[in-house]
Amino acid sequence: MAQAPRDPVDRIDPFDWIDEEARHRARAGLVRTLRPRGAASELLDLAGNDYLGLTRRPEVARAAADAALRWGAGATGSRLVTGSTRLHAELERELAAFCGFEAALVLSSGYAANLAAVTALAGRGALVVSDAANHASIVDGCRLARAETAVVPHADPDAVHKTLQAHPGRRALVVTDSVFSVDGDAAPLAGIAGACREAGAALLVDDAHGLGVLGDGGRGAPYAAGLAGAPGTVATVTLSKSLGSQGGAVLGPARVVEHLVNTARPFIFDTGLAPAAAAGALASLGVLRREPHLPARARAVATELHRRFTEAGLTAARPDAAVVSVRAPSPEAAVRWAADCRDAGLLVGCFRPPSVPDGVSRLRLTARADLTDRQVAAAAGTVLATAPPG
Repeated sequence: MAQAPRDPVDRIDPFDWIDEEARHRARAGLVRTLRPRGAASELLDLAGNDYLGLTRRPEVARAAADAALRWGAGATGSRLVTGSTRLHAELERELAAFCGFEAALVLSSGYAANLAAVTALAGRGALVVSDAANHASIVDGCRLARAETAVVPHADPDAVHKTLQAHPGRRALVVTDSVFSVDGDAAPLAGIAGACREAGAALLVDDAHGLGVLGDGGRGAPYAAGLAGAPGTVATVTLSKSLGSQGGAVLGPARVVEHLVNTARPFIFDTGLAPAAAAGALASLGVLRREPHLPARARAVATELHRRFTEAGLTAARPDAAVVSVRAPSPEAAVRWAADCRDAGLLVGCFRPPSVPDGVSRLRLTARADLTDRQVAAAAGTVLATAPPG
């Protein structure tokens, strides 16, 4: 017996649109690929964010390993159920004290910390003023907050001032990176904070790339700007860069932290940070207290790389912290340049559209405090030797 013809709907592949998007990315040269790495590598890594070289410090790795053996491989639940351990509480106390804030709240990532802070401190009816170059986690936080978002020109306190003055009496939150992850330039925090004080607005600073690099002993950009502990200032940090671990935190007045505990969905409904990561970050804070010269060394490495690049004729952004950005003539040239560096033994980051809002492709190098002068010279030499024409 002949089978009845199938309904045309049964022949529709609901994911056909993905194939078309993949073809579009391939034509544009924007395909991203995962490169699983081994535990050890002969490549010199200037692509990761281990600014102080602490990820593999024996005391940091041992603290994480011991915590995993004692507390288990995971937190077992959300922080409000079973996911809070004494390690989390100790880390929060130490982070707040080190950075100069009243209280801290640890989350599973820096991304989650930004989502939690923006959504809990804004919301319907509020105004969020966001720098045009802010990190994607801030952008996503603004979208989820369902507040009115005003995007202002990059690093422009006057634009912040004018935007706030155009909305008198309105609850407002100004959000900015402290150090912008693409070009490595620092936000003019003093000017932005002044605009906030005049308008009665709150200030949220994402210090992911400032903690461990800027401020006295690496206490961060808000500390350096005299904003740590200010009643209207909140900061977010990540534990995965200078502290060589994983996770994030929100720092600020105790009442702000209490508000997040009760209202921030990325905190309430997420599994807590693994105890091993909390212990690793705690150990890194200990190293930073004992070796306060590390931040200055990371900045010095970035300055030396920038000097070598610019003297050779490359266009490189002046680093205000530990990020060194070098412009490429095109996305394709940036990809080839990064690949040539890798073939020569050097790992560098490759930023291209749509990851860069200005459409300019770049190589991004991250300075590390544990690099020797010989390694810095070798890295710069590799970038120069493989540089594309133009």
